[in-house]
Amino acid sequence: MTASRTSTQDDPRVDPPLYAGLTVDHSSTVDRVADELRRAVFDGELESGTPLREVALASSLGVSRPTVREALALLVTEGLAVREPHRGVSVASPDPDSVRDLCRARLVLEDAGVRHWPQAEAAARERVRTTLAAYTGAVRAGAGYRELNERHLAFHVSLVELTGSPRLVAAQESLVRELRLALAQVERIRRNAHDQADTHAELLALLEADDVPGAQAFLVRHLADAEEAILAALDLRAEEAASAGTAR
Repeated sequence: MTASRTSTQDDPRVDPPLYAGLTVDHSSTVDRVADELRRAVFDGELESGTPLREVALASSLGVSRPTVREALALLVTEGLAVREPHRGVSVASPDPDSVRDLCRARLVLEDAGVRHWPQAEAAARERVRTTLAAYTGAVRAGAGYRELNERHLAFHVSLVELTGSPRLVAAQESLVRELRLALAQVERIRRNAHDQADTHAELLALLEADDVPGAQAFLVRHLADAEEAILAALDLRAEEAASAGTAR
């Protein structure tokens, strides 16, 4: 009995939770690689459509191919990259029709939040204020495109949080995940983060004054401008890609 128990205890297949901590370093490496790839995508070092080759990335970053493969899988899950049969993984290229649909859906959700401002929980209203403060603070601090993008979209999610509906908030979070790459391209091209922050401050000022109709009208114009800017940025990227292809 004792021999059998010892053998079982020595069997590496038994009691997996005992060894779960051994994967921490590997997971951290995957996270670091994924984070570096996100930074490169948002900063424009890796443009839409750029192939993400495992061997080259592993060599450049000094990590193994399996680590790169796992990191790429994270980016695919987040919508920052796409995996195509026989072509591998590449940086995602936002589709104009999808952008139009996403912007229409955003308007429905964010308008619902704005309409709920008067009866929203105090904590939800405060969340709108704090996300705007974080966004404007990041702009003043000269934060990178990735942080600006995250702060910007967090403000828009906070508008939907005014509804008090977890399902609507989840829907908004799904939408902004799809939009964030396209928005990052706009922010790089326009370089107008200060103007964007001021625009969001105007929207909050209307809400603070309980001018809900005014805030709704402002939101419609703001999201229409955002859609136009995204589509213009996509057209510009397409023109640049076509020009590069012709040059080759």
